[in-house]
Amino acid sequence: MYYAVRISINAVLYFGGWALFAWVGDSWLQLLVAVAMAVVFAQLGFLAHDLGHRQVFRTRPPSDIAGLIIGNFGVGLGWGWWTTKHNRHHANPNHEDHDPDVSPAVIVWSEGQAVNSAGLPRFIAKYQAYWFFPLLTLEAWHLHIASFKALLEPTTKRRGLELTLLVTHVVLYFGLIFTVLPFGMALLFLVVHQGLFGLYLGSTFAPNHKGMPVLTKDDKLDFLRKQVLTSRNVRGGVFTDIALGQLNYQIEHHLFPHMPAPNLRRAQPIVEQYCAEIGVDYLQTGLVESYGQALSHLHEVGAPLRR
Repeated sequence: MYYAVRISINAVLYFGGWALFAWVGDSWLQLLVAVAMAVVFAQLGFLAHDLGHRQVFRTRPPSDIAGLIIGNFGVGLGWGWWTTKHNRHHANPNHEDHDPDVSPAVIVWSEGQAVNSAGLPRFIAKYQAYWFFPLLTLEAWHLHIASFKALLEPTTKRRGLELTLLVTHVVLYFGLIFTVLPFGMALLFLVVHQGLFGLYLGSTFAPNHKGMPVLTKDDKLDFLRKQVLTSRNVRGGVFTDIALGQLNYQIEHHLFPHMPAPNLRRAQPIVEQYCAEIGVDYLQTGLVESYGQALSHLHEVGAPLRR
């Protein structure tokens, strides 16, 4: 019932948002529509995340179908590529050698990565805490491009279907925007919409692991410690749950990735109590504090380069 309501609300907001876009037409009010649609796109991203973890349906086929529709067709993010990447992250969170989310592509996550960096990452790493949020405005574009690049790999499943849905999204998305709006305003809509979409997505994932211990091959942890010690929960009420797609219960999500999102809140006190009983650090902070910890960590990582 929960996911039926959530999917229905997001579908109404998605198609209603594009109907509003067409109705508003050539007007600077479209920038407000761009902001609203960035939020809608991110909320659909959270739904795709839950589908990828098989939280919504009991079996794989309907999860894949819904994920392809929402991911590839709805927001232009490759379902197959993202789920594979995200599962690797869950298997080894914050591990330098195995977690793709802490690979030093632009941002570096440990002093070792900073010292060994070169080119653009080395330039940015010196003051990357200041670069972090501005760079997130490019995250949506990065995800779109990575989705297409993944389809070049011969081992990718459903290449034809995924490519068709991605291309259909691109054609309809750009076609609608450049048909309704004059060229300059269309470009500005794209900048605002995709920039805020990426910023919102990145800002909801950043509190989960950034600033937590980064593991190496020398760290030998059991499953529970590997998941708990590298994750951070964010306190808050219903608004925080909705805004962060309930990923603010990151510790519980990593321990029980198939658990439906609304049950994570119920599992949280049980997990926290158990961690206290066995002496495992369990970190839970406020949202602003979580950003402070993440940014402080990024600044400390770049210290060797500043010296």
